[in-house]
Amino acid sequence: MPKALLRQRLKERRDGFAATRRGAPHFTDLPDTLRDWIERASCVSAYVPIGSEADPLPLLLHAREMGHMTALPHVTRPDAPMRFLLWRPGDPLHPGPMGLLQPDAGAPGAAPDLIITPLLGFDRRCHRLGYGAGFYDRAFAGLPTARRVGLAWSVQEVDAVPADSWDVPLHAIWTEREWIEPDRLRRKRFALPPKA
Repeated sequence: MPKALLRQRLKERRDGFAATRRGAPHFTDLPDTLRDWIERASCVSAYVPIGSEADPLPLLLHAREMGHMTALPHVTRPDAPMRFLLWRPGDPLHPGPMGLLQPDAGAPGAAPDLIITPLLGFDRRCHRLGYGAGFYDRAFAGLPTARRVGLAWSVQEVDAVPADSWDVPLHAIWTEREWIEPDRLRRKRFALPPKA
């Protein structure tokens, strides 16, 4: 199936599912692995959800409670790289392209070592189907030691995400139902060093 059609179908599936979940708390009972990754991180980045995307705010609040820096992505135009800017829950947000809410452009830059990312689809190998602009894949390539965690609803899972050579897989996916990691060999290869 072409990626554009798959994106449309997954967005419709996600929208329908999320509509049935409104008002219920989600993504608040952190898996042990994710809790450990947050504890080891110096800066955790997430995103402000658009529409029916899973909401990572509880993760950012947890990171702040632990004394870590938090950041959000900042986008200016399709051909410019996405930056991560420091942001704390409660700080003002400003409209950006593609319906994004993001920190002020003058906020200090950040190099997160844990990136919570939105997605449209995922598979058990932790391949991610994004929105097609490539912002996150380019950011991941520029931060190769950062942990990459997708946040999604379980209905966004597919058998296999069609992957291009430039797509960067995630280390894990967290849904409202489960924590998904690929095999142990890959987990070892991307292991974070202990925090000093």
